Amino acid sequence: MIPNRVIFFLFDGVHLLDLAGAVTVFVEAICCGQPYELKYVSPYNHPGTSSGLGFAAVDPLDSVTVMPDDILIIAGMDLRRWDRADDALWIPWLQAAAATGATVCSVCTAAFALAAAGLLDGQHCTTHWAQTTFLQQQFPRLKVVENRLFVKSGRIYTSAGIATGIDMALSLIEERHGIAFASLLAKVLVVPMRRDGSSPQDSIFLQNRQHINHQIHQVQDYIGAHLHQKLTLSELADQVFISPRNLTRLFKTATGTTIGDYIQKLRREKALLLLKSEHKVAWVARECGFKSPNQLRQLIKKDTSLRLS
Repeated sequence: MIPNRVIFFLFDGVHLLDLAGAVTVFVEAICCGQPYELKYVSPYNHPGTSSGLGFAAVDPLDSVTVMPDDILIIAGMDLRRWDRADDALWIPWLQAAAATGATVCSVCTAAFALAAAGLLDGQHCTTHWAQTTFLQQQFPRLKVVENRLFVKSGRIYTSAGIATGIDMALSLIEERHGIAFASLLAKVLVVPMRRDGSSPQDSIFLQNRQHINHQIHQVQDYIGAHLHQKLTLSELADQVFISPRNLTRLFKTATGTTIGDYIQKLRREKALLLLKSEHKVAWVARECGFKSPNQLRQLIKKDTSLRLS
């Protein structure tokens, strides 16, 4: 079997986790049976990290020709060490790589490199939350999106940085090998399986989670684990030590829906899943937090694929 190739591009001052997170996803994919070849390239002979570590096994750019089936991931870097005087060393190579039709991805501040190469002109994109305004100011042609884990525009992906490089890499894995394999890798990595909002939502616990508000993620986790109970706004607000009013506002801003609608949607879809596994309606109603089996029947009566028992 011909291995799939993932090429990691390193600037000097690369952020270690921006690189290591995505790398580890593909390393684990190899361990789980998918044939990947990993390569590391840089316009510099001895690139270092923002934390002081250096790299040895890095190939020069001119030794690697990007092919259409390749995945190219540019890891985020310390913008203070990003020397724009060296643009000619890497921009033509990056532009040629994108022109082949390869999948080109940035983690964190590497979106600035894609923008400098003209690859994001007119495209929706994102970067670390602390840099989104600056990115838009520096490159007015971009359509910078805030509060997103990652954004896909054609064959180009940009992620919000740090751990979201893992989310982006898992999404790439899902596209190529399916949700089951991607979920397996997420389990191996002990990370939540979260996907971009443009992706199909196959799991009830993935819906409305394409944001980066950690307090709201915590509330969503609590809701998912306590659907069988009566949930109050005060109880949910206590989980993240904020007022119910503030939680209501933050939840709607982050997810695009209200807490009540979110809970109801989770309960209904979990119930549909359990009923398709031929569980009794009365048990499913209790498990999903419905007041009675009749309430559950009313909510799902339009689903003709189900036969209630």
